[in-house]
Amino acid sequence: MANEYYSLTVAGLQRQLSICPLNDKLSIAGFIMFSDVELTIACAEELLKKCPEADYIVTAESKGIPLAYEMSRQSGIPYLLARKSVKLYMRAPIHETVKSITTANEQTLYLDGQDAEKMKGKRVLIVDDVISTGESLRTLEHLVNSAEGKIVGRATVLAEGDSADRDDIIFLEKLPLFTSDGTPIE
Repeated sequence: MANEYYSLTVAGLQRQLSICPLNDKLSIAGFIMFSDVELTIACAEELLKKCPEADYIVTAESKGIPLAYEMSRQSGIPYLLARKSVKLYMRAPIHETVKSITTANEQTLYLDGQDAEKMKGKRVLIVDDVISTGESLRTLEHLVNSAEGKIVGRATVLAEGDSADRDDIIFLEKLPLFTSDGTPIE
C-alpha cells in the first residue's frame, strides 16, 4: 500500500489515521476516539459550539459513546444510548436494524423503552463519531422518531466521502475515502 496513514487535523489536534481496506478498490481511514481523551474533549467542545439546543443527546453503541459522554459532561445535557443487544435491565425496548460501512453484518440497535419515554416530545441531538453512508444515522433517526422525539440536529466529528456534501449534518472536518493503494479520492 502506497499510503498507510492519513494525516488529519480536527479540533486543533493532528492525528495519523491508519488506512484500512474495505474491499479491492476502496479503503477508509480508521478514526478511533477510544482512549484519546484529549481528542474527545476537544471535539466535544467544538461540536457543542455548532449544535442547537437539545434536551437529550443520543448515540449508538459503541464508537459514539466517548463523544456523547463528553458532550453531555460539558453541556449538562443527558445522553441516551442505543445498544447492540437487549440488556436485562431494559423494559419494552424498541429496535431498528442497521448495515454500517464499518460492520461486516447487519446489526440491530435497541433503545430502552424507559429512555424512549424520556425522549417523547423532547429535542434530541443525534451524535456519532463519523458519518459515512448515513445508515447508522438513519437507524438512530428511526429510533428517535419511534420514541416521538424531535430531532434538532445530527452531529459528527467527521463527514466521510459524500456525506460531507450533506446539508443536514453538523461536522467538524471532511474525511476522504481512499483507493486501494491509500490515495485520497477527491
